[in-house]
Amino acid sequence: MGDPKNPRKIWRKPKRPLNYDLLNEELFVLGTFGLKNKRELWKAHTELSRVRNQARSLLALTQEVREKKEQVLMKSLTRIGLVNVNSTLDDVLNLKVTDLLSRRLQTIVQKKGLIKSQYQARQAVVHGHIMIGERVVTVPSYTVKVEEENQIHLVPGVNLGQSQPKQVIEAVTPE
Repeated sequence: MGDPKNPRKIWRKPKRPLNYDLLNEELFVLGTFGLKNKRELWKAHTELSRVRNQARSLLALTQEVREKKEQVLMKSLTRIGLVNVNSTLDDVLNLKVTDLLSRRLQTIVQKKGLIKSQYQARQAVVHGHIMIGERVVTVPSYTVKVEEENQIHLVPGVNLGQSQPKQVIEAVTPE
């Protein structure tokens, strides 16, 4: 029996850690999405592997059982914005890790233009400067749902480097 707090392993490291092509690809993804360490990337790979494995197991089922279970999987993936409403299991099998990473709060904050870079977006989220609706979210890896995407905004009263109106000091000339 396992620990009830951790029902399954969250991440798996690569089988061949010194594959230089893989190392270069991982470094590129880390920089592009502003990840803290490779473990965050491995978590995304493991989650994507779990979803793709579900899709493969659905393909092996009979047609009537498959239709019921396929709707559940597709509904959960459309809710987080990984696939469209009329997608098939082939679209799920074609998902990449960048699709999953692009749904993180940190990435969406930067893409919306609230923050300039991925690393600044991560810092803003961790420091509690980002809200979704009426609640402050401090987890950069939070997967943003489609309906929450337009509710992301800065905490009122926080200025994160946006241009402020400059004060103009008028010179008083003696008459």
